[in-house]
Amino acid sequence: MSDLKQSTSLPRFSPQPVLKISKAERTRTAILNSALDFVWSHPFREMTVNSVMVPIGVSRSAFYQYFKDLHEVIETLLNMLQEEIFVAAKPWLMGVGDPVVLLHEALAGLVQVGYERGPIYRAFVDAAASDKRFEEAWNQFLGEFDDAACVRIEADQEQGLIPAFDARPVAIALNRLDASMLIEAFGKHPRSQPETIREALARIWVSTLYGSEWFGSTSSNLLRK
Repeated sequence: MSDLKQSTSLPRFSPQPVLKISKAERTRTAILNSALDFVWSHPFREMTVNSVMVPIGVSRSAFYQYFKDLHEVIETLLNMLQEEIFVAAKPWLMGVGDPVVLLHEALAGLVQVGYERGPIYRAFVDAAASDKRFEEAWNQFLGEFDDAACVRIEADQEQGLIPAFDARPVAIALNRLDASMLIEAFGKHPRSQPETIREALARIWVSTLYGSEWFGSTSSNLLRK
């Protein structure tokens, strides 16, 4: 039985939780969700302000009260995606106990985020190919995950849980694999089955970091302190 949630409706962003949600915050969130809806079925290069504002019944001129341009909309979506990914990865990045169990938990969360937000990945990668601003933002996005994974790998190496090797290129390779898989599997409809993607990534991450004896296993006798 899969532990990943599958939904037939498009995932939504919600306004920031406050005692009273302002009209401005609701409108800003509606714009972000409209942009997310658009990139489910269209490349970013086809997005216009009208294509984002007309579906939510808000004037084109109102767009500029909330965002400077469409680039800022997509960058905002990427920043929100980054926050969700770090939350999903926290068990492995920060947790104690069996690192294989923690890694499986983190990858399940990562794949769930990818399943829900795949078009954001795809929109950014497509735009980065021809836009310097997007390219720099995408590289920064990936670099922060590289840094976090590298720190975790080196910490586990110090505890004797992972063999000695240069952690950074391995972290980069694993993170690029994740990004590529999530874009390919979830970047547009129809999406792949999330459990299949999670299992594939888990096999590669676990065997690469913690050894072939735990290949395909959901737990180990290792202990992270």
